[in-house]
Amino acid sequence: MSSSPGTHSLAFRVMRLCRPSIHVEPPLRLDPMDLFVGEDIFDDPIASTNLPPLISTHVSSSSSSAKAISSDSADLTFSSRFLLHHPSDSIGLSGLLVLPQAFGAIYLGETFCSYISINNSSNFEVREVVIKAEIQTERQRILLLDTSKSAVETIRAGGRYDFIVEHDVKELGAHTLVCTALYSDGDGERKYLPQFFKFIVSNPLSVRTKVRVVKETTFLEACIENHTKSNLYMDQVDFEPTQNWSATMLKGDELSDNNSQSSDRQTFKPPVLIKSGGGIHNYLYQLKMSLIDSAPVKVQGSNILGKFQITWRTNLGEPGRLQTQQILGTPITSKDIELQVVEIPSVVGVNKPFSLLLKLTNQTDTEQGPFEVWLSESDSHEEKVVMINGLQIMVLPRLEAFGSTEFRLNLVATKLGVQRITGITVFDKREKITHDPLPDLEVFVDLD
Repeated sequence: MSSSPGTHSLAFRVMRLCRPSIHVEPPLRLDPMDLFVGEDIFDDPIASTNLPPLISTHVSSSSSSAKAISSDSADLTFSSRFLLHHPSDSIGLSGLLVLPQAFGAIYLGETFCSYISINNSSNFEVREVVIKAEIQTERQRILLLDTSKSAVETIRAGGRYDFIVEHDVKELGAHTLVCTALYSDGDGERKYLPQFFKFIVSNPLSVRTKVRVVKETTFLEACIENHTKSNLYMDQVDFEPTQNWSATMLKGDELSDNNSQSSDRQTFKPPVLIKSGGGIHNYLYQLKMSLIDSAPVKVQGSNILGKFQITWRTNLGEPGRLQTQQILGTPITSKDIELQVVEIPSVVGVNKPFSLLLKLTNQTDTEQGPFEVWLSESDSHEEKVVMINGLQIMVLPRLEAFGSTEFRLNLVATKLGVQRITGITVFDKREKITHDPLPDLEVFVDLD
C-alpha cells in the first residue's frame, strides 16, 4: 500500500469482503477457575497466597486438576494449560471463525469484493469529492467506480463515505486496486489523493488433458488438481465440444445403475470433492465426430476439440468459475475419397457367397471418378482365405461434389473360423491415384 506524499484530509481504508476462515491453530484451553477470577488476581501478593486454598475448598477433591492447583501454589501462571491432568482438560474452543485481516489469497475465477471507506480525519469538511476506483493489471485497467458526474457534496470532519466494488478475476499475476479522490479542502484548495493496494492472483487449479484415438472414437481424459489451501467442491465440470464433435462423459458405475437412479443423479448431482493441497480428480469423455448430411463441412486440419466449463465452491460456499482454453486433439486429415462399411454379415458359410454393403463418399467440392474397386494382394505369403466371387474388378461411376454411392462387393470364404478381409482398395481412373485400403475386417465362417 502506498499514497502520494503530502498532507491530505482524506484517506482510503480498504477491506476485502469474503467469508471468514476457520481457525485451525491449537485451541484455547479453559480452566474452571476462569469462571470465578481472572488472571490479574494473581498479581495481588495477598490473593496469590490465600486464593489456592480457598478455591480448593470449593472444588471436589477428586479432581486431579484441582489437586494440582492446590498442591502447587507456587505456579500461578497459565504455562501448564497445555498439560492434560484430567480427561475434561482436553475440552476447548476450536474451529473459531476468524475475520480476514488482509486481502489473503485471491484466486483466478473468484469475485474480488472490497469494502472501501474514505475518511475525513481533518477538523473541517471537504467538498466536491470525486472518487474513482479501478483495477489495474498487466494488460488492462477496469473502472469499478466513478463519481465524476455525481460528486459527493461534502464529507464532514471526522466523517466518511463508504462504498463496495466487485470485480470478476480473469487474469493471473499482480493486480493493483487504485483509489483516487479529487476534493476541495477547508481553504478551497483542490487536492488530488491517489492510493494503491496491491495483491497477487494465483491459479486455484490446473487441468491436464490427454487425448487418445481408438479407431473412429476419441477419448479425452482430464485431470483436475487443487492448488489451494481449501477443499474445492466441484459443482460443474462440463466439456463443451465444438460443432464438429459430440461428447459423452464416461463413469465407472454407468453400467450398474438403472434408469431411475441415473435420472435422479441428473436432477441432483452431488459435488465432487477435490481435497486441498494437491488433491486430484479424473474425468473421461468419449468424443465422436458429428456428421451433418444437409450441410457437409470440410474440417481438414482442424484439431480443436472444445473447452471445459468448471464451477466450484470452497468449504464455506465461496464460488469460483473457470473456462479453459481450447483443447487440441490429433489433427484431422480428411480424405478426399472415403470408403466405409455399411453392413457386414456376422456369420457366413464356408465356400458360400456373401456380400458386403459399402459406401463410397466424395468429400471434395469437385466431381471425382470414375473408380475401380478390387481386393489387393497382401505383402505376406499367406494364402488368401476371403476372395472376390465373380469379377475381380468392380467399376463405379463418377461422384459429384460431396456425393456418395452404395454398392455391394461379393466375396467367398474358403476356411472355417474367424477370418480377415484385407486389401479392399479404391482406384481413381482419371487421376490415376490409389487410395488407402479399407482397414481389415473380420468375419466368422461356419459350416452352414
